[in-house]
Amino acid sequence: MTDSLEYAALLRLIDERSAAFRKAVAAGASLDAPVPSCPEWTLFDLVRHLGTGQRWWAAIVAAGPAEAPPAKNTAGVPRELEALLAWYAESNELLLSALREAGPERECWTWWGAGLSPANAWGVARRRVHEVLVHTYDAQLAAGTVRPMPPDVAIDGVAEFLDTCNSTPAAWPHEAATIHYHATEGRSWLLELDGTGAWPAPLTDSAATPCASATGTAEQLLLFVWGRLTLSDLKTEGDQQVFERLIAWEPEE
Repeated sequence: MTDSLEYAALLRLIDERSAAFRKAVAAGASLDAPVPSCPEWTLFDLVRHLGTGQRWWAAIVAAGPAEAPPAKNTAGVPRELEALLAWYAESNELLLSALREAGPERECWTWWGAGLSPANAWGVARRRVHEVLVHTYDAQLAAGTVRPMPPDVAIDGVAEFLDTCNSTPAAWPHEAATIHYHATEGRSWLLELDGTGAWPAPLTDSAATPCASATGTAEQLLLFVWGRLTLSDLKTEGDQQVFERLIAWEPEE
């Protein structure tokens, strides 16, 4: 793993980012307002998605090691703003309580079991930080109140996405390639794609020469890998088709 935050810091960030999320939703003109970065979603849909996710992961962490996750429960989500925000706050506290009770090392089911991120409460906490971080951006965009992300959190977010979403033993179905991501804050990452899968790699003097690169702020890179920005929003060099293939790739493990 290329970057990491301590467990206590992750729990604090889940709480802080969730407060920012609720504030953004409250600033929206209406719960029926569209979310530009999530086509066909309204602010209500966004809150329901994130709150349901917090409750689902709380149940997953509490269950410990399992072959499959519990079913998601999407019932009983209130549609009035004050009640909806209270429901989301409760959802968030359920997750935080489960994470506190579990401690960072408790193993649990995760959909990223074959990647670099650990299948434990620490891995879940890290994933949920960045889920809330990006969806806070979505809510702020819908409300017209976009605020800069904390740079250190965005930096970890890029690394977390590579560790969780872009690490897999499934063979890359194209010519081997190496992608270089560079944040203007001074952090860089490599992603190697070949017959052994997709793996973040140390950026050393002996590392493979990248065939494509993307440069931007950590926030821009995070929003790009999460599909909120496009290559045209970044400075790119090399074969851009590699990025297009990576975005379209759905590995089977």
